[in-house]
Amino acid sequence: MASEKPTSNIILSNTKSRTKKISNGFNSFLNSKSITENPYNKIVLFSTFLLMLLGVYFLSVFYGDFEQLNLDKMSTTIGYSFIVLATTLMAFKVSFFIYKAYNYFKYKPIASVSDKELPTITVIVPAYNEGKQVWDTLMSLDNSNYPKEKIQIISIDDGSKDDTWDWMLDAKTKLGERLEIYQQPENQGKRHALYRGFNLGTGEIYVTVDSDSIVTEDTLRNLVSPFVKDENCGAVAGNIRVLNNKKAMLPKMLDVSFVLSFEFVRSAESNLNSVLCTPGALAAYKSTAVHECLPQWINQTFMGQPSDIGEDRAMTNMILKQGKHVLFQKNAVAFTNVPEEYMGLYKMFIRWGRSNVRENLEMAKYVFTNFRAKGKSGTRILFISQFLKILMSYPLLISMLFFVIVHPLLFIGSTLVTILVISTFSVLFFASQYKTTEGFWAYSYSILFTFGLFWITPYAIATANRRGWLTRGLEEKK
Repeated sequence: MASEKPTSNIILSNTKSRTKKISNGFNSFLNSKSITENPYNKIVLFSTFLLMLLGVYFLSVFYGDFEQLNLDKMSTTIGYSFIVLATTLMAFKVSFFIYKAYNYFKYKPIASVSDKELPTITVIVPAYNEGKQVWDTLMSLDNSNYPKEKIQIISIDDGSKDDTWDWMLDAKTKLGERLEIYQQPENQGKRHALYRGFNLGTGEIYVTVDSDSIVTEDTLRNLVSPFVKDENCGAVAGNIRVLNNKKAMLPKMLDVSFVLSFEFVRSAESNLNSVLCTPGALAAYKSTAVHECLPQWINQTFMGQPSDIGEDRAMTNMILKQGKHVLFQKNAVAFTNVPEEYMGLYKMFIRWGRSNVRENLEMAKYVFTNFRAKGKSGTRILFISQFLKILMSYPLLISMLFFVIVHPLLFIGSTLVTILVISTFSVLFFASQYKTTEGFWAYSYSILFTFGLFWITPYAIATANRRGWLTRGLEEKK
């Protein structure tokens, strides 16, 4: 019995020590300059954790109401059907996550091939109102560890209204024959600028890089190496990180989101040879595959209107339709600028959402045909997951609004706890990749997306036929 007291003291001491470590770690996190350089960041992070605690509290208080609500639903045909549907969808999402995780662990980026094996490439950089940023982009491309005799760099000013052309001229002065620059007679959109580049390019591989992106030294050689190793490779997606993530909150949130989207999701898709979208910020295409679909791509329409958005997703879709493999290279990195304010963010998401609707409808036309000799099932599963998100968009929105009306506090509690559980994976994944606490922004991002951007997909579906880039300074056309 005499030994019980020391043991209790040891347990108490260990508990206090762990509590102190957690407290110090949390304080260190909040006071980290890289995370909270902007003073508002600290407020947002602190509010995020308070909301999480509030969510746990609400769910614990109203859990009995939650069970009663389910029992009431079970007693009606509509309610029972809803629960069966929700359970089925949940089972599919869990199964799909496990499927993605399995393919993620099997994925390995292809190592760079030798200088002798590297193909000739044409790097195309369309630019619109980028100012000095396009100069930085072109300099980073010229600094690439790639044989100079095998690289052609083309930059096209898409009718900019600022000093973009002056910076391109300055880059031309410094790079000489290594850089070709052209001006569109007027602003025609990114797709037409790329089209001009595709027709001017002489490389075996076309690489597209956004004019607000910076590539690392080995990015280009890593990006095109899969074409050498896989003769059926038609396109490769690069790994996109956020460039302007030092101070503003939204870029910090998006950086965490991008890491999950590229390094987890696209890694899994790549193992299935079916990356669904090669990003405009950094992608590579086999020139023969591009020219096979180029007339269809430049003349693409949706509901009778010319398609002036989603050029990257459209090109990926058309190359997949050819039966080609579309891969992802984690070791080919580009840092790109993203919106720092809510308005720019939701406009970007609307554009992506509309493109997603259009290209899923296009994909539905061929994905269940014999479009590829083998490996079609993985592509079909990825498509089904994408299409379900669109199909269930309005039912989920209606059920969410119904839940808000019936029991708002229970809705807030259950939603915040769900965010806590799901976003923890993003936090842990980011930490495992980069050994930093920046991953905690996943919680803030999920709250913002759930409560502030939930309307994007339904709105994108309803307005899928609208034109306009939205975030390029062009007015939206109806």
